[in-house]
Amino acid sequence: MSITVDGIAGLKDLAGSELGTSDWIDVTQTRINGFADATGDHQWIHVDVARAKEGPFGAPIAHGHLTLSLFIPLFTGLLDVRGVTTKVNYGLDKVRFPAPVPAGSRLRLSARLAEVTDVPGGVQIAVDGTIEIENAPKPACVLRSLSRFYA
Repeated sequence: MSITVDGIAGLKDLAGSELGTSDWIDVTQTRINGFADATGDHQWIHVDVARAKEGPFGAPIAHGHLTLSLFIPLFTGLLDVRGVTTKVNYGLDKVRFPAPVPAGSRLRLSARLAEVTDVPGGVQIAVDGTIEIENAPKPACVLRSLSRFYA
């Protein structure tokens, strides 16, 4: 379920709050292949299904940066900020990939709005996120995402 806030003041009121857990998203081989095409990263552990089955992970795995890129659609399902003119990604801190994501996995995001800091014309938010793999003991990705919202 998404949390909706109104503008900069609404974000500030939410600082320090848990944002909840997103819906699941599928990481199919088709998605992995599309990411490989978009980035030019066609390493066999991602796109050669037969060879990857014999490799160290026993199956093709998603690119770490594909997993990271899924933060955006997962996050937008958790927080809707209305009454701002512009929303931009500002950067990432402390990104780690504790576990590979096999093709066919499902991922979801648990997130916390850690900080809201004033910047000229708006605020910068820091979101602590964990992207978990369904039925896996370790998460796929742990990160801090920085975004800016302008009034």
